[in-house]
Amino acid sequence: MSELLTVAMPKGRIFEEAVELLRKAGYDLPSEFDDSRKLIVDVPSAGMRFILAKPMDVPTYVEHGVADVGVAGKDTMIEEERDVYEVLDLQISECYLAVAGLPGYKETGIAPKVASKYPNLATQYFKEQGEQVEVIKLNGSIELAPLVGLADRIVDIVSTGRTLKENGLVELETIVPITSRLIVNPVSYRTKDTLIDEMVERLAKVVEGE
Repeated sequence: MSELLTVAMPKGRIFEEAVELLRKAGYDLPSEFDDSRKLIVDVPSAGMRFILAKPMDVPTYVEHGVADVGVAGKDTMIEEERDVYEVLDLQISECYLAVAGLPGYKETGIAPKVASKYPNLATQYFKEQGEQVEVIKLNGSIELAPLVGLADRIVDIVSTGRTLKENGLVELETIVPITSRLIVNPVSYRTKDTLIDEMVERLAKVVEGE
């Protein structure tokens, strides 16, 4: 049996777009693969084994060599700062990180509170702005924080802006554009260089529209 390339993939929207990209690159992924509830899926026809994980965990699996390559959002890469190679911008799941709050927001107190799934990223951003804030880490429904008085502002991913609008929040500042990246374990890049280089080349052609 030929060697399998282990790929860590995030569940959700990025997964769907990444699978479509792999198919366009000529990888034979069966249709039932999309609906599988398994966490580990072997696809011998594509020469791959997939590990399905939470988006924030993908760089960890790749860093520790459990996966050879992975697909991770740039937001996760900045937040996690894992020891992996970022080899290709896949240009999927486009969105951006932004600061948001209630309309008419005015800064109060010495260190205003900011809620985010990205505490490291938020801390760094406000530090660069010369602003002292207290960052509160939340794992979901970040928009709730200003509504109940937990935080003055939030730092979160914005795709269409609809969630902010529906919760009565407005965007205050744009931080950085986000897309998903192909990341590689440094050891795997040496031991499985042929497989990984081929994958990068095939995906790059699709991304660049060749």
